[in-house]
Amino acid sequence: MQKKALRHKNKMELALRWSEWKTVWMLVMFDLPVATKEQRHEYARFRKQLIEIGFTKLQYSVYARYLGTDERAKHYARMIETILPPEGQVRILMVTGKQFEKQIIFEKTRKIPPENEPLQLELF
Repeated sequence: MQKKALRHKNKMELALRWSEWKTVWMLVMFDLPVATKEQRHEYARFRKQLIEIGFTKLQYSVYARYLGTDERAKHYARMIETILPPEGQVRILMVTGKQFEKQIIFEKTRKIPPENEPLQLELF
């Protein structure tokens, strides 16, 4: 009976390691002009819309969201395309969960861990 449990545990560990490479984090980085009142309004609108669709601020003009699958990432990329501001540059970078986990973050001189994947995927 223990051999069966051990095989099941090994399969679970393998599936977890595989899933780390298949899960997706999306990073949205943007450099938008803010010289005029209208440009500042567009910057704020874009930023607020990113937050409304579930993105979290990592740094100034860098937002991220855990999406789980490549299909969801493509869907969110299309959503972002519909809210793009008229000026500036927006970059979307998709990385695997394992790649995101390997980032090195320093706050002042202190090393801090990256954000964790959510414990439960949202359905909508």
